Amino acid sequence: MSTKNQTEETEPTSEDQIQQKKIFRKIVWPFAIAETLVWAAYYYSFPALLPIWEADLGFSKTALTGAFTLSLIVSAVAAPIVGRLIDYGYGKVVFAGGAAFASILLILLSQVTEIWQFYAIWFAIGIAMAGSLYEACFAIITYSMGANAKRAITIVTLAAGFAGTVSFPSAHFLSELFDWRITLICFAAVIITVCIPLILYGCHHAEQEASYRAPKPTPSIRKAMVVAKAPTFWLLGLTFFLLAFNHGMVISHMLPILDDRGLSESFAVLAASMIGPMQVTGRLIMLAFERYVSVFAICCACFASAFIAGCALLLSNLSPLLIIPFVVFQGGGYGVLSIIRPTVISELLGRKDFGTIAGLLAIGFMAGSAFSPTSASILWENGGYDLVIIVVAFIPIMAFLSLLAAWKVRPKV
Repeated sequence: MSTKNQTEETEPTSEDQIQQKKIFRKIVWPFAIAETLVWAAYYYSFPALLPIWEADLGFSKTALTGAFTLSLIVSAVAAPIVGRLIDYGYGKVVFAGGAAFASILLILLSQVTEIWQFYAIWFAIGIAMAGSLYEACFAIITYSMGANAKRAITIVTLAAGFAGTVSFPSAHFLSELFDWRITLICFAAVIITVCIPLILYGCHHAEQEASYRAPKPTPSIRKAMVVAKAPTFWLLGLTFFLLAFNHGMVISHMLPILDDRGLSESFAVLAASMIGPMQVTGRLIMLAFERYVSVFAICCACFASAFIAGCALLLSNLSPLLIIPFVVFQGGGYGVLSIIRPTVISELLGRKDFGTIAGLLAIGFMAGSAFSPTSASILWENGGYDLVIIVVAFIPIMAFLSLLAAWKVRPKV
């Protein structure tokens, strides 16, 4: 009986495979396209338009990045609430509503003239991010896809890895052709006409799957949050914070950093645009080797990749060719992290109340992304981009030590 059950689990029937393909077509691919475009429209649009805003609006780099920091802090605070709503079956309202709200805010952002307006809109965009970026999408997939969630998340992140590749050239081209205000309106139009219909379609089918596949959430959020007593929870939170802090410092200052290293504007835009394809490449490499290595080993590869990228960027003022390994390793390492993060959470802390737990851990991850732009600006003011890059290169070492400790004290789930 045991052998038979194992065979049935490892070798799905043709009918099961056909059913899985239908589910992927109805849920995963719509989400993959939607995530690619929402990340491009209101996450990567900030670093893509940062130099233009600095020149046109007359605000300092520190003031501008402070608004982005605020939006990510708001997103982090809202993440557990969003996760809990998804636990209780409100995924469609949260996901589609977040994207719709963001489209309105981008239109409003296109009209700003004062710094307080800029901050107010990015504050609200933080709420939209919490409801429509990876955390919300992954929670919906985890509940609706069951054992197929990892593969589904992989497909979504493979597609969304091209978000930067879409955003940087699009923002550059549209700003040159029109201006940055029209660019934001164009981004909002894409969300309204493409993303929201895809999200509604995918969520409709996800709800049908979740109705018989999803585990019931813990009745009270207080009981669900008991996981916060485990040291592993806090060590994971620190690990995610550090890795997000590393990537956020780089990506939010990408174009100024590359300009500081002596690259031309066109070459800098090209290099920034290639971060996305390298994320996809890293994920494909992980898929090829995941059967032969542990999740912990994959995480270590991410840390090593980020460290090599930082060293290459630091030395790139000696040779512009070192920008190539920087792009390859920075994109590849962070790309794998996007896939492996939900897997690490479920492996160390379990799948029950996943939305709430992932939302709580997202506070650390989003906080890292939130504080990184302004922190990089402050470091730049005091020691130039050399100091920023040295800090970027040192962070993966701390992240490795934190995850190692988390793995050592992990609870049995």
